[in-house]
Amino acid sequence: MEDMRLKASTLVSLLAGVLLTGGLAFYFGGGLGARRHLPVVNGAKANAEFHQKVAPLLKTYCADCHADGEKKGDLALDGYTNLNLVLKDRRVWERVLQNVKSGDMPPKKKKTQPTDPERAIITQWIEKTLFPVDPMNPDPGRVTLRRLNRAEYNNTIRDLLAVDFKPADDFPQDDVGYGFDNIGDVLSLPPILLEKYLHAAEKVLNEAIVDGPRQPPVRHFDPPQLTGGADDGPLRGLSSEGEIGVDLYFTHPGKYLLKAKVFGQQAGPDPVKMAFRFGGRELKQTEVKATENKPQVYECEVEVAAAGQQHYSVAFLNDYYLEYYEDEPKDPKKPNKKPAKVKKIKDRNFYCHYLEVSGPLGVEPPLPEGHKRIFTRKPGSNDEGDVARELIGNFTKQAWRRPVTPKELERLMVLFYEARAAKDNFEASVKHALTATLVSPHFLYRNELQSEPNNPGAIQEVDEYALASRLSYFLWSSLPDAELFALADKKKLRKNLDAQVERMMRDPKARAMTENFAGQWLQLRTLEIIEPDSAKFPAFNGELRRDFRAETEKFFEYIAGTDRPVTEFLTADYTFLDERLAKYYGIEGITGAEFRKVSLAGTPRQGLLTQGSILTLTSNPTRTSPVKRGKWVLENLLASPPPPPPPGVPELEAGEKLTGTLRQRMEKHRENAMCASCHARMDPIGFAFEHFDGAGAWREKDGTDPVEPSGVLPSGEKFTDHRELNRIFATSKRGDFLRCLAEKTLTYALGRGLEYYDRPAVEKILSGMEKEGFRFSSLIRGVVHSVPFQLRRGEGDPTQVAGL
Repeated sequence: MEDMRLKASTLVSLLAGVLLTGGLAFYFGGGLGARRHLPVVNGAKANAEFHQKVAPLLKTYCADCHADGEKKGDLALDGYTNLNLVLKDRRVWERVLQNVKSGDMPPKKKKTQPTDPERAIITQWIEKTLFPVDPMNPDPGRVTLRRLNRAEYNNTIRDLLAVDFKPADDFPQDDVGYGFDNIGDVLSLPPILLEKYLHAAEKVLNEAIVDGPRQPPVRHFDPPQLTGGADDGPLRGLSSEGEIGVDLYFTHPGKYLLKAKVFGQQAGPDPVKMAFRFGGRELKQTEVKATENKPQVYECEVEVAAAGQQHYSVAFLNDYYLEYYEDEPKDPKKPNKKPAKVKKIKDRNFYCHYLEVSGPLGVEPPLPEGHKRIFTRKPGSNDEGDVARELIGNFTKQAWRRPVTPKELERLMVLFYEARAAKDNFEASVKHALTATLVSPHFLYRNELQSEPNNPGAIQEVDEYALASRLSYFLWSSLPDAELFALADKKKLRKNLDAQVERMMRDPKARAMTENFAGQWLQLRTLEIIEPDSAKFPAFNGELRRDFRAETEKFFEYIAGTDRPVTEFLTADYTFLDERLAKYYGIEGITGAEFRKVSLAGTPRQGLLTQGSILTLTSNPTRTSPVKRGKWVLENLLASPPPPPPPGVPELEAGEKLTGTLRQRMEKHRENAMCASCHARMDPIGFAFEHFDGAGAWREKDGTDPVEPSGVLPSGEKFTDHRELNRIFATSKRGDFLRCLAEKTLTYALGRGLEYYDRPAVEKILSGMEKEGFRFSSLIRGVVHSVPFQLRRGEGDPTQVAGL
């Protein structure tokens, strides 16, 4: 009966979570938003200009590579015969705009180049026709309703309930869009995730809320946390006499229960003998008759006299080892053959599954922090409902990141009263209602108030609660804290936005920017699955992999935390190393496992592009990959990704057998016209870093051949090695890098891809950064003050083309 009631309770909680919202597409009333008339293009005039001015220039300068059957870079322009066809492919023409404006196209090797006025005719027509924006009436765009991703869910639960485990680690992987896993358009809700949400809500609330007799706290230690003996998969073992233990701190004196799950590999005349040891003294000996197939838990009590550090261990007391010989079995086919002697071994060993410490016993354990946060008042005999309403309302406001309406709160109270009627105690009944809070779409999704959700002309500021959430999930990947809530309550957050950004960037929770923004922008998460060939790169191992990632993360944290210019991502003459990584880089004088800031003066390394993490994740398992390295730079530093390769083009290894250096083989491979245009952009960048092997170590030769790092960019800049290329990125290409970083950061902050109407916002961010010396803080402030971060509009396309 109890099980049935609990199952029914669970179902009601889940249904309540959905019914509270009327489904997933929910909006709330509010003040009317401003109606803005966005730019309208005169289609007839634009069409005439295309035929009279733009098309002739494209034919003169572009047709030999992108028309009449030629499709270099997967781009053919002769199919765009009128404005309608052009407008259907804004993404294509955005690439045209970028390449013509930057001077990358036509390639510098072409003798016939457009004049600056001719370039202006093409770029201005594209900008005003395909991407009409009015800076005085900007379009903020619209963010799709999006659920919390796994990192956001874990962090939100952590900050809401003060529990120290990560329930979302059991959720399905989040999909990725535009390089990030917080993009609303790709964060779907598979059915299995609904079940996991319910299980996670129950689990975290059971951990946080005490609703019955409290058991003493238990500290559990698995084999990796133990010392002594040897690792043996999921076990820790002793093949000779010794002990397995752990150091732990006791905050309170009293009686404690020690437990050990162990078994013996039995041999000899006696069973395995074990002793419990604590603080250097032996407490109890016992025979361990348990075997591998049936391990057992053994217990011992100890009195702890005072708070402090103690060592708890279990000892193996009676090692036994015997070698002897037996006659091998007789062979019936050879009855007269003298049997040989076979060596036999009897070996007694000891194995441990885990150690546990419970206590202090007989003492009321302290309430969990989450319980104290929720139950700030105790009910009296006549005000139980009022107190429950207050507690549930306070928790739900924080969990849903906005005030709760009276109607919503009453629906939650129905669940509280239902549980009380079923004889649950007060705490359990509150927990019943809070389970519904945590499976509601109001918690699982980031919802924002809007009065006209389907009117793209209705533009309004997001309210201060939504602004607090946008800010906290951008910088912390978690819900707003008490200070942000307090300012939102008073409608003073916008007035104090810069001060809050500064405070939040100093908070330890800002590490989420490193883990979730930098980890995806720089693709550091990919490093976990990269496996360089051990025969080619014997020095690479799991420890070096961790060092690579730690170097780049600490480098990012330093630039962000000390507000350095973001150009130092390219030019920094310092990095962060421990002894192991310093030796790998050939840098002397660094000792110890602690990472510290290290000068790179006199070394060939500089900035991100020479760090082991980037060099390794952009290589193949057995060799470097100039293509991958060049593509990574174009995508992540210059916002100029090449198109995907045409179908049917073989990899270098799959094509014809080529000889010579890697550079010579790649040049031969590029003779394929389908490959040449894109590889001309990627390969020179990648070859500049050929002095670094596939696992990030410096080398002078590729096999027996000297490295050839020189090259020429399509825009004409020449360089002799990666140092000169880095200088080009930091000078003539600096604008491309800054734009890329601003676009990546804004995409991550908004949870959507950028559109043409976001151009003014990006330009304003860049302008503000330039005024402040490109400091990291100027990037963050530019994003949080931007139009798309502060405003939103209804669904639909607000632009239209007249006269077509």
